[in-house]
Amino acid sequence: MGQEFDRLVSVVAKLRAPGGCPWDREQTNKSILSCLLDESYEFFEAVDENDPAKMREELGDLLLQVVLHAQIASESADAAFDIEGVARGISDKLIRRHPHVFGDAAVSSSAEVIQNWERIKKGEYGEERRKYMTDDIPPALPALFRAEKMQRRVAQVGFDWSDVAPVLDKVEEEFKEFREALESGDADHAEEELGDILFALVNVGRHSKISAENALRVAARKFEKRFRYVEDRFRELGKDMRGATLEEMDAYWEESKERGL
Repeated sequence: MGQEFDRLVSVVAKLRAPGGCPWDREQTNKSILSCLLDESYEFFEAVDENDPAKMREELGDLLLQVVLHAQIASESADAAFDIEGVARGISDKLIRRHPHVFGDAAVSSSAEVIQNWERIKKGEYGEERRKYMTDDIPPALPALFRAEKMQRRVAQVGFDWSDVAPVLDKVEEEFKEFREALESGDADHAEEELGDILFALVNVGRHSKISAENALRVAARKFEKRFRYVEDRFRELGKDMRGATLEEMDAYWEESKERGL
């Protein structure tokens, strides 16, 4: 395992070295950020498809991004960090934040593990970096995922409902307010109320141990499959969908559902 990892580090270093790959040599930590996101989402897809071979491949692509970012940093004027420092840092962090495994602390539940993790994390970063509980939740996260992280974070101090029933009531309340905003013609208010509905639905998912981000991704993929089936049916008939009625399209949509799509 160590040999294969060292081999990867050497391959990336050669790609970046004089005489290496022109494209790789031009990249910066900023220029390849989108690649990191792309590979992360491709791994999500592989997990959703329960495809081990694809998961292995996509994890390799993710690992490449980590090694490449570290290699670029190591070449900077101040040699900011290298892959060895990255590995050492995460190992030290895991040991430090798991005192119940690597130390003499005792825990009785996963909830206690999370509480200890957050307490240790806050001590590492100091009050300046974590003045507020949500300070280190990146604004660039997908909105549903970020909302869930915020809800989980504040729940640690008891700002949460004890069960899902009042959360469902909150969804109904927010939907009523959204309907009223739409009927009033106030677009800005309607947008705000729609956001409140989504935030409340994320809370429902969290209380039900369902990831809203994953649920919506699955729903979007299901919609895509079914609508592609509708498109294929119109192609088979040699008809243009733009001239079709909603009833015609809906008939094929229902047919796609009957076929298990």
